[in-house]
Amino acid sequence: MEGIKKHWWKVLSIILMLYTLIFGLGTPLKPGILEVFPYNATAGTQLRLNVKGYNTHYDNVENTAWLKIDSNYYIQSKFCASIAYNSVTAVFDIPQYLPSKDSIVVVNLIMSNEKDKGSLLPSAVFIKQNEIDSLQGVAPWSRSSSLEDVSTMDEFRFPYRNVIYETVRNTFYHVALWFAMFILLIISLVYNVRYLRAPSLDLDSKAYAYTAVAILYGILGLITGSIWAKFAWGAFWTTDVKLNMTAVAMLIYFAYLVLRSSIPDLDRRAKLSAVYSIFAFFALIALVFVIPRMTDSLHPGNGGNPAFGGEDLDHTLRLVFYPSILGFTLLGIWIASLKIRLSNVEDKLQSQE
Repeated sequence: MEGIKKHWWKVLSIILMLYTLIFGLGTPLKPGILEVFPYNATAGTQLRLNVKGYNTHYDNVENTAWLKIDSNYYIQSKFCASIAYNSVTAVFDIPQYLPSKDSIVVVNLIMSNEKDKGSLLPSAVFIKQNEIDSLQGVAPWSRSSSLEDVSTMDEFRFPYRNVIYETVRNTFYHVALWFAMFILLIISLVYNVRYLRAPSLDLDSKAYAYTAVAILYGILGLITGSIWAKFAWGAFWTTDVKLNMTAVAMLIYFAYLVLRSSIPDLDRRAKLSAVYSIFAFFALIALVFVIPRMTDSLHPGNGGNPAFGGEDLDHTLRLVFYPSILGFTLLGIWIASLKIRLSNVEDKLQSQE
């Protein structure tokens, strides 16, 4: 019991990592819409829309569908015929005119039933109108008020997001690893600054240990990010600016490891390492947070691409995401402490020779 009290943070790191693993991988996603066909239609015709769902229960329930332009303009399906648990055919009578002056209008699809509640597919169908009269198009596109009663599933599940699907769980690993990496690098930065103010090989050893673990996390972050990119973007690596700048930042830190191994004098190595590490940290900030925001980027939160938020990182994801950051951080501190102890033992052995 005394050992647990003394090393409570180590126990906490294990609990948090197990929690992230079990709940992060075990919690199912909410029902969603995978795809529709056809994805184009013409005003004034009947549209038979084949809908394929994900984690849905379209069979043995009454399904309702809507095509929605915005919060004011939408039409309800004429009827829905379920084909399987994840497939349904929704039939719409598309009005002759649309409430828009555009020749092609993009509409969202909303599906709803008693079991799945509501699910949304943005930009599901492109409707072309050969004749434009936005005033005549207003009435038929606002005739259903039942859409206001559609609710989302209140069961504890992660949000369903198009394109990323199940890989939304990588948020707990890829993103959490990068957060933990930055925390460890900040700790290392503090030790490096303290060393330059009052040189001590103990401070140098701690700074090096935290940097080394942070580099390990950075490598794992690149690997998990590449796997995610393969699924979402179709390639393990692209020309995306954030990916390339992150790779450059990691190469700068690899050079830090080379620098330390190339200088035999302990005091000189510690001083140069401290100065270089401070430079590397601020270079990392510029490369990862500043430059990607100045140009186009596929990565969320950069180059005009919105960052994760709302449904992408709702309260269910946060219940696992934040503990995973803390868990990875505490685990990194634990690994760094072991590395520090190992370094101290090696130094004592060298001094006895």
